[in-house]
Amino acid sequence: MSREPKPFEAAITAADFATEDYCGTSYAAKLLGLSVATVQSLVEKGEIEAWKTLGGHRRISLQSINQYVAKNSPQLTRIDTSPKSRLRVLLVEDDEGARELYRCQFEEWDLPVDCTWMPSALEALMDIASMRPDLLITDLSMPGVDGIEMLRVLKRNQHLASMQIIVISGLPAEAITQRGGLPPHAHLLPKPVNFDWLHGYITALVTANRQWRG
Repeated sequence: MSREPKPFEAAITAADFATEDYCGTSYAAKLLGLSVATVQSLVEKGEIEAWKTLGGHRRISLQSINQYVAKNSPQLTRIDTSPKSRLRVLLVEDDEGARELYRCQFEEWDLPVDCTWMPSALEALMDIASMRPDLLITDLSMPGVDGIEMLRVLKRNQHLASMQIIVISGLPAEAITQRGGLPPHAHLLPKPVNFDWLHGYITALVTANRQWRG
C-alpha cells in the first residue's frame, strides 16, 4: 500500500528553519556582497562555518560571517543583521519580471526600506528566521513549495508573530479558503497589484517603525 506524501510543513523539522543564528546561502551572499557560488566555495574551503540540517539544507553561521569580514575586510564594520533604522521587507515572487517591477517601484518610492528579494518560498523559509522581516510580501502560486505552505510553516515560529503579511494573488478568495486559507492578520491584495495602496501601507509601517524603535 502506497503512503500518502507528507505535507511540506510536516516533512521538515523546526530546526531547519527556526534557527536565528544561521542563514541560508542566498542571504549570506547578500550580507557579504558576494555571489552564491563564491559563498559556497568559502564554505567548502572551511573559511565560513556551515552545517546541514536533517532536511539537507545548508545553514551558515552569522557569527562566522562576521569573523570572515573582520579577517578579510577589517575596514568594514560588523554586519548588522537587524538594523533598527530601516523597515525590513522580504518579498517572495517566482516571476523575474514581477520582481523587477517591484524593485523599480521601491526605488521610485525611495523609502527607508531594506528589501530582500527571494524567487521561491523554500529560499524564504531558509532565511526568514535570521532576517526577522517586519513585512512579508508573497505570491501564493509558486512551483514547489507554494505561498500557502510557506505561511503554514511560518505560523509555528513565535518570533515572527509580529511580522506583517501581504499576500498578492490572482486566485479567488474561495480557492484560497479551500486550500486552507491565510493567517487572520494577512492582507490579501489581488492582481494586478495596486501599487498606490502598497505604497501607502509601507509608508505607514515606516512611520510606525520609527516611533516604535525610536
